[in-house]
Amino acid sequence: MLTLVALAFALGALTDAALAWRLRLTEPSREEVPVVAPDADADAPAAAPTGTSGAAVDAKAIETLERDRLTMPVQGVSRNQLHDTFTAARGSSRSHEAIDIMAPRRTPVLAATDGTVAKLFTSKQGGLTIYEFDPSKTFCYYYAHLEAYAAALHEGQTIHRAEVIGYVGTTGNAPPDAPHLHFAIFRLTPEHQWWKGVAVNPYPILTQP
Repeated sequence: MLTLVALAFALGALTDAALAWRLRLTEPSREEVPVVAPDADADAPAAAPTGTSGAAVDAKAIETLERDRLTMPVQGVSRNQLHDTFTAARGSSRSHEAIDIMAPRRTPVLAATDGTVAKLFTSKQGGLTIYEFDPSKTFCYYYAHLEAYAAALHEGQTIHRAEVIGYVGTTGNAPPDAPHLHFAIFRLTPEHQWWKGVAVNPYPILTQP
C-alpha cells in the first residue's frame, strides 16, 4: 500500500512539472528584449540595443531622420501598408519600440540609408540580425528575423541606400507563419556601442509624405 501511495505522489509531481513547463511555453513571446549592457561579453546582449523611449530623443535628431527620408527597408512595401506598433505591448513590462513590416518570406530587405554594417548577430529573440550605423554614427538601424543575409555581407562593410542586405524571414522568436522585418531605429550613445541607444519610432519617419 505504501508503495502505491508513493507511486501516486510521484506521478502527481511529474504531472505538475509537465503542466508548469507547458505554461512557460505558452507565455506571450518576447521579441527584441531591451537590456542593460552585457555584464561580461560585449558580443552577448539579448537582441536589440537598450532603449528608453522615443520621447527622449531630441527634436533635432528627429529632424535629421526626416531630412534623410529613409528608404522603405522592405522591397515592394508602400507607406500605406505600415502600422504603428512602436508602443504595442511585448510581455507585461515593455513596449515594442520598433515597427513590424509584413512581407512574403525571402522578400529583399533594403538598407534604409547609407551606412556601415556595425554588427551581424544571431540571437534567440531576433534571429539573424543586422546593425547598421549611419556615417556619422548618430543612429543605429536594426533589422531582425531575417531569413538570410545578402551574399558576402560582412561586418565593417559600407552599404548604400536601397542596397539588398538580407531577406525577410521568421528566425528568432517570430511566428513561423508570419514572416516580417522587425525594424528599429536607435540614437546611439556617445560611446557608439551597437547594443545601446535610445529608441526612435520608425513609423512617422517611414510614412512622411
